[in-house]
Order: sequence, then structure tokens, then C-alpha cells
Amino acid sequence: MSVTGISATEREHYLAAVDSLVKSQVLQGSESLCKLLRYLAEQALQNPGTAIKEYQIATEVFGRPADFDSHLDSTVRVQAGRLRMKLAEYYASEGADHPLIVELPRGSYSLVFHARPILPRSQPAETETRARVRKRHILRTWSAAVIILSTLLAAAVAALVGTWENRSRNRSMSSVSQPAPAAFRTFWKGFLSGPDEPWVIFSNAAFVGRPETGMRYRQSEDSGGLILDHYTGVGEVLAVHELDRVFHLLNRELRVKRGSLFSLDDAKKNNLIFIGSPAENLTLRDLPVNHQFVFRRLESGARKGELAVFNVHPQGTEPTFFASSPRNTQLSEDYSVIALVPGLDPSQSAMILAGTTTIGTQAAVEFVCREDSVMQLLSRMNVRPGGDLKPFEAVLRVKVARGVPVETSLVAVRTDLP
Repeated sequence: MSVTGISATEREHYLAAVDSLVKSQVLQGSESLCKLLRYLAEQALQNPGTAIKEYQIATEVFGRPADFDSHLDSTVRVQAGRLRMKLAEYYASEGADHPLIVELPRGSYSLVFHARPILPRSQPAETETRARVRKRHILRTWSAAVIILSTLLAAAVAALVGTWENRSRNRSMSSVSQPAPAAFRTFWKGFLSGPDEPWVIFSNAAFVGRPETGMRYRQSEDSGGLILDHYTGVGEVLAVHELDRVFHLLNRELRVKRGSLFSLDDAKKNNLIFIGSPAENLTLRDLPVNHQFVFRRLESGARKGELAVFNVHPQGTEPTFFASSPRNTQLSEDYSVIALVPGLDPSQSAMILAGTTTIGTQAAVEFVCREDSVMQLLSRMNVRPGGDLKPFEAVLRVKVARGVPVETSLVAVRTDLP
């Protein structure tokens, strides 16, 4: 039955059913799904009959910012789909005899509670028959679901490939495309000219160990053994997406490469955009980089060994370094660097977008991919629309909530660099 008007006893039964789900093997380790399930249950019981909006879930459950756009971020839909599958798996296995069924209907974010029919004890044969029928039904349902999902996945891949193949053709039709903001054209001017596309090099640190048993950054003393160099952070992944969106508006293609495969020959011939600090984007250690705000590890004190942004020439009351939340606490603050420096070839430029963590890196890229924040940075450097952007270095303070950058502010800027 749907939850339209419930008594205190019924509420206890429903919450007990939810609690059983959260403690089940099916949802063990799925903290985000458990959180979503409890939230949807509370909403269904407190506001029966009221539809729950995707925006509401995104901001209140997953910590998305107030400007959340469901067209750009599918987190809620993906997590809701995962929860539906977990509920079906639970009631097909360890919850097969549970008297109450919790369901999340497709196309809705409102939980529904159903009482399972109880068969008479005097009909064991009928019970066994129904159980076999139910299992066959579940198998058919899952088989159909697998076929449907496979078909949708194939269609999605085909659509994605088609999108990328058509994008370059569509960009030539600039008369019908959305014009890029003037702030973007000014800020990225140096990366829009020339015959070759800019390169985006994302961090690609070396790890030792294995994902299933635990990995850590490779240290200098780790000689020999298996080295994994095909991992990067979630911030870097989202950053590449953001840069691609902006350069699409600017009618310019990007070439993306992971740091471990990038060579100095590539650096000599192209404009470069580095995503990630030298601690993870190791290529930066061999190239001209920023000199005012540099990444180093703390050498003493309780936070020895942690990565920080050092302020080489502090001005006024500025601190000598900027450090994120201590490693033994939940990340609530990070610092990022945005820097435009000359490339190996003086005619080329390099943009560095990096944080002390992957979340800070994501925030740095989002900052230069949003019109209002780019305008703020240009204003701080007294660069008018259409003007020339000279080399600069800047530091951002990033507030983090539930693993998401929610607020970013400029704390220091250097221009007129040597």
C-alpha cells in the first residue's frame, strides 16, 4: 500500500523495514545508497503523497551546490537506478520472506511500501510452487533487464561516438551555435590561435599495490614491483569535461593526454593545459612552472609530509603557505593554483590548474570555466574584455562539503611576473 495516511505503529514497521535494508548484505558498503534510502523513506513518511524533486535530492543528500543542473549532472538518476536494482536484489535473496516490501517505482523518487501476502501454513505444496514461480519470474525480469540495459548501453555508446564525430562539423556552423562569452574569449585567447589544438594533460600519478588490496602513491624507495599508472582523481575527470564544454563554445578542439604518456617533444610544439599538481602530474616537474605559489610538502610539524601551496613572496598579512584540511579529518577546505606561464617555446603558453587534492583541482578548473568567476579574475588583474592576458599566478580557497567544491574565492593574485 502507498503511504497516504499512516499511524505511529505503521511508521515503526516501515522504518524497521528500511533499517533491515540498510543492514543487509546487499547494501553493505553502499553508504550513498543507504543515505538516499533513509532520506526517501523520511520524506515519504513525513510528506505522504508529495513528489520529491531531483534538485531537492541533489542538494540535500549529495551536497550539490545551489546552481545544480540535472541536465549536466546525472548523479541523482544514476543513484536512484542503482537503489532500485539493490532493492530488487534484496527481495530476491535475503529479503525473500520479509513481510514488507519497499519499492522505488520508475519515474518517481517517492518510496512505496507494500505488504507481502502471507500464505497459509496448510498449503506447503502451493507455497513451494509459488516460490518456484517467483524465482522464475525474477530470473525472467533480470534477464529482460540485462537485455534492455545492454541495448541502452550500446545505443548510448553509439550516440556518444556520433556526438564526438559530429562535433567538429557542428563547430564550423558558428552562426547557429551559442556565442562564447567575451570573458572566455579574453581569458583563453592565447589558446585559440595557431594551427594545432591545445593539449590537456591530466594528472596520472604512479601507484603501487592493487585496487582490491589497497594502493598508495609510489615512493622513491619502491624499486621494482608492479607500478600502476592508469588512475586519476574524480576531480580531473570532471575537469576535462568542463574544459571541453568551454572550448566547444569557443569553436576549438582539445587534445587530451594522460601525464605519464606526455613527452617534452609534445611540450615544445603546443599550448598546454595541465590539470593536477606536480605531486600527481609528474610532467610538471620537467617543465617551466609557476614560481610565486608552488606546491611543496611540509617538512616539519604535525602535518609533516602533507602537500601545501607555498607563498614564496608573501604580501601584507598573507600566510607563508596554504594547506587543506589535515589528512586525519574530513576534507572541508582546500587550496588551488591557477597560473599562466610561458611554455618551453616562448610563443606557446601553459595553463596550470591544480589543487592540493583532486577536489581542489576540480574547483580550479570550474573557476576558469564559469563566466562570472573568469570576469572576477580578469577584473582583479585589470584586464579589459578583448585585452591581452599576461602571465599570472593566483590562489583559490575552496570550501568542500561531502566531497564537492561548494564555494571558491580568490585569496591572492600575482601579475607582472618576470
